[in-house]
Amino acid sequence: MSSQSLSRFLIEAHRTKGNINADLRLLLEVVARACKSIAIATGKGALGNVLGNAGSTNIQGEAQKKLDVLSNEILLEANEWGGHLAALASEEMDQPHPIPHRYPKGNYLLVFDPLDGSSNIDVNVSVGTIFSVLECPEGVTEPDAGCFLQPGSRQVAAGYTVYGPSTVLVLTLGDGVHQFTLDREVGAFVLTRSDILIPQDTSEFAINMSNHRYWEAPVRRYVDEMLAGKDGPRGRDFNMRWVASMVADVHRILTRGGIFMYPMDDKCRAQGGKLRLLYEANPMAFIVEQAGGAASTGHQRMLDVQPTALHQRVPVILGSKNEVERVVGYHRES
Repeated sequence: MSSQSLSRFLIEAHRTKGNINADLRLLLEVVARACKSIAIATGKGALGNVLGNAGSTNIQGEAQKKLDVLSNEILLEANEWGGHLAALASEEMDQPHPIPHRYPKGNYLLVFDPLDGSSNIDVNVSVGTIFSVLECPEGVTEPDAGCFLQPGSRQVAAGYTVYGPSTVLVLTLGDGVHQFTLDREVGAFVLTRSDILIPQDTSEFAINMSNHRYWEAPVRRYVDEMLAGKDGPRGRDFNMRWVASMVADVHRILTRGGIFMYPMDDKCRAQGGKLRLLYEANPMAFIVEQAGGAASTGHQRMLDVQPTALHQRVPVILGSKNEVERVVGYHRES
């Protein structure tokens, strides 16, 4: 196991590869420190009085958990003063969060879902943080929502943290995917997996089967074929895994392969999909592609989607490349 810390990894990426600059390096270190604080709060659970609802709703109309609010505040406070950001946007806030005028501004935009899978908090199932870094458009000094509406292909970095039995941070700088595990004794993220690759084929799928009756025909066809197992057209058995926490489901795919789907269905059609393009789909698609997988809406490569709104939703199909391509092919035939 490598003893290389996240800080050293980022310094060497800056010094030897030149694929990140000093400001981006420091920005990612600040995000990692904020995630450590969230990990501590999450780990305390009932002892920290962080379980249950906060008594408020977010822009999505969803009831906020106490940890949703706390995690959002931790990320805002950690990142607004460092001088590396022009603005921040969170799934929990209606509009972008400007950098206070008393602090210097940088050239990056930070987008994040402070606590993905928060419906699982009270039952002690893994949750996580998802983040994405974009460049602020040149010449813009007061970024508005439109500055964040960039296709996922323009991300300069993306990552997620899973707060589970161990706390892990998965990161891409656009040249592969790497995993760091939090060493709680020394308080540092340590490199534990390098150049992660998702197997192109898989026998596992993740989807909310309770929505089967609402799915479009291509997804229903695909899942029904897997459920038929070795007696069906695929000629082999498949296993279904569903945590209902995107970071946990995607991390499993990064670990051993699989396909994750939250497709278009009749329940979410009016919204355009279930998951948020900027806060969830794009960062995860960037990571998955960098690990050799694929990510699609069913009709279009995820990273090519041009955002039209800060809280836009999209259908998501991502994971092992050959399985994603099969589902996309079924959409094309349909």
